[in-house]
Amino acid sequence: MSSELTALMHHNTWQLVPPPNDCNIVGCKWVFQIKRHPDGSVDRFKARLVAKGFNQRPRLDYKETFSPIVKPVTIRTVLTLAIMQGWSLTQLDVTNAFLHGHLTEKVYMKQPPDFKSPKKPDHVYYLTKAIYGLKQAPRAWYSALK
Repeated sequence: MSSELTALMHHNTWQLVPPPNDCNIVGCKWVFQIKRHPDGSVDRFKARLVAKGFNQRPRLDYKETFSPIVKPVTIRTVLTLAIMQGWSLTQLDVTNAFLHGHLTEKVYMKQPPDFKSPKKPDHVYYLTKAIYGLKQAPRAWYSALK
């Protein structure tokens, strides 16, 4: 959990502010996952802080959510062409991908349980970057990528 919080802080994902009176404040939770090696043995344990985006209100907390995706038939076509033409393929994984997307709306989130600021426990996070769970997070990542 500490490495996730470090990544969030490294990307300047939020600012700790007093809670506004007239805004929706979304909650957050920790999601845990076990990463495994191809043989099934445990590689590492992963924790991700996600926003409870299901509490967001359309047209108030978010506007656009659309982001393009690749259809499976397109992937199969490219793989077929690569094999037929002898092309080499590569892949990449962007670490903390959504944290690269900037938010255009004002989004406030409660501090995570057990990780509240000791000096400002009643403050909330004003999110400047997208995090997993927000309705607009995939679009923000796509906008940063294009």
